[in-house]
Amino acid sequence: MNDLPDNLKYAATHEWALLADDGVVRVGITDFAQQQLGDLVFIGLPDVGRTVAAGEQCAVVESVKTASDLHSPVTGEIVAINESLQSEPEQVNDSPYQTWIFAVKAATPAELDTLMDAAAYEDDIA
Repeated sequence: MNDLPDNLKYAATHEWALLADDGVVRVGITDFAQQQLGDLVFIGLPDVGRTVAAGEQCAVVESVKTASDLHSPVTGEIVAINESLQSEPEQVNDSPYQTWIFAVKAATPAELDTLMDAAAYEDDIA
């Protein structure tokens, strides 16, 4: 299996989350997810300002094979989207752990504690 970054948290729905010092959580999809999806052709980004609950569907990725919903790992407000993905969704295929899709200002950053660490996620997808 690929080496999973230890500084990220992982959801069972194959999103990764990175908490910054300012309480903003950047969210992307895992290498496992992008491999399963294949070449991404479209990413439907959430609206900035939208309030989401942990686990709520808020974005979509579409590939040549299928479409998949993305879920927010935490409750909070969408404060940023990676607009470059609208014209270059393949960035996620090329660098899944360096390419964030949206960012959420977490109402309760401790919600990230309910997600898996790298070892648990690796066991989950094995």
